[in-house]
Amino acid sequence: MSALNGLKVVDLSRVLGGPLCAQILGDHGASVIKVEGPDGDETRTWGPPFRDGQASYFAGINRNKQTVCVDLSQPQGRDVVLRLLEDADVLIENFKTGTLERWGMGYQEILATRFPRLIHCRITGFGDSGPLGGVAGYDAAVQALAGLMSVNGEPEGQPTRMGVPIVDVTTGLNATIGILIALSERSRSGLGQQIESTLFDNALAALYPHSINSLFTGKPPKRSGNGHPNIAPYDSYATGTEPIFLAVGNNGQFARMCVAIGRDELPGDVRFATNADRAAHRFELKAELERAFNRFEAKQLFTLLTGVNVPCGVIHSVVEALEHPHTVHREMIAKIGPHSAVASPIKLSRTPASYRIAPQEIGESTRRVLGEHGFSASEIESLLAGGVIRQGGLEIIRK
Repeated sequence: MSALNGLKVVDLSRVLGGPLCAQILGDHGASVIKVEGPDGDETRTWGPPFRDGQASYFAGINRNKQTVCVDLSQPQGRDVVLRLLEDADVLIENFKTGTLERWGMGYQEILATRFPRLIHCRITGFGDSGPLGGVAGYDAAVQALAGLMSVNGEPEGQPTRMGVPIVDVTTGLNATIGILIALSERSRSGLGQQIESTLFDNALAALYPHSINSLFTGKPPKRSGNGHPNIAPYDSYATGTEPIFLAVGNNGQFARMCVAIGRDELPGDVRFATNADRAAHRFELKAELERAFNRFEAKQLFTLLTGVNVPCGVIHSVVEALEHPHTVHREMIAKIGPHSAVASPIKLSRTPASYRIAPQEIGESTRRVLGEHGFSASEIESLLAGGVIRQGGLEIIRK
């Protein structure tokens, strides 16, 4: 038994934030129905790489879902979704602001009255009001607008997009948190509510500690490469082989590191006595440390420093990280038949995550899901004949 067994989620979302949110719920036992239009979730086309015709981008965030294909531009298609919502607990969607309202499925106007226990999670770029209300949002564009890009990159270089879609991921995670909070509240009130998780809000929330630094000083932060604006030594450092990253957060760690590398005089240097001193003299400190590190191989230095509880890490490639023995030990690769992906990082002792349904082709479960929701065989055939629903086999053009 997983923690969310019995929870029913209808996932109308596409791309990353919404599907990731739904997958998290599905990993922990929720029954998730992913509803796609005739063209499918666009991430089905985001490749290469593809495996057996399925894009890796789609596969990584759409396990543990039954996939149905419904044309919501048709009134009959919207009726199908409304029937799916009759006993649903959660609806997740990221349509352009106003789309559900235009279709006669707005939360305030229709859903809250018809389904009072329903929790409606809306993911948008900027919300539906304000100077940017209704504007479409994509991760990288929001990184630029919300200041994230401005703090990423080398000091003399250009602002740089973060190499992972951090805004989409954070939006999906906070959407999940919002849903769980609303479910907890519903257990007392018996009522659902609407949750909004916007890319812009989440980008600002992820801007730590630069946001609070600027609120304290009124000044924009400068790019610091791998360095930290508040802490030193907190950066990548050259060794005798590949670089190593240090994340030294207090005086005790700094002193132990200096003893381990044979530079036990450094904590007594007035330039390096406290974190504030070290941060003010970070470049002199980096030169001193790199001179000491030059006689070590990176992996040797990592073993030495972690042995005295100094946080650090050899800079691995993605392949090295995925194949690391600790990744195996933590069971962080989930397998469903031939499908492999990163597992849930949420570890529960009694009700762990489970991996039951591999990412499906578009419409793969249409017949089964509609049949389970009271649609007769003749109704299903009529909807198929009218192009309102589709059952698998739809060819998506991949470029």
